[in-house]
Amino acid sequence: MKKIMFVCHGNICRSPMAEFLMKELVKEKGKEKDYFIRSSATSSEELYNPVHYGTRKILNARGIDCSGKRAEKLDRSDYDKFDYFVCMDSRNMTNILRIFGHDKENKCTKLLDYADQPRDVADPYWTGDFNETLYDIEEGIKKLYEFLERE
Repeated sequence: MKKIMFVCHGNICRSPMAEFLMKELVKEKGKEKDYFIRSSATSSEELYNPVHYGTRKILNARGIDCSGKRAEKLDRSDYDKFDYFVCMDSRNMTNILRIFGHDKENKCTKLLDYADQPRDVADPYWTGDFNETLYDIEEGIKKLYEFLERE
């Protein structure tokens, strides 16, 4: 089983969007038994808050229910529990490495490092553009899934 943790700053916008879209993708492929997928934050700012309404709107439009999801913070002990930590941007990567202290097994990447044009996923909390974020995340998880299936 491949264990993936998507990570962003607050775990209310980007990482839950990636978590639920990836769960939907592996379900469509009939591979849900092969994957364990979660998401978390590098900060405590939004701890226990529900998914942001902009992300909920995107997911609900696709028939995906995320109502039980609450923001949770990444913990140092998670390093041994997951195979992949997929961050949304460079700042998340810096913060995740602070939490873990190091990445000796090279488990930490950025989502769009898997895309044809590597870049950061813009934070819709600040940009207000959840559709741009959706486009980036869909591209990233498709390429991530292809990579994982080759592993």
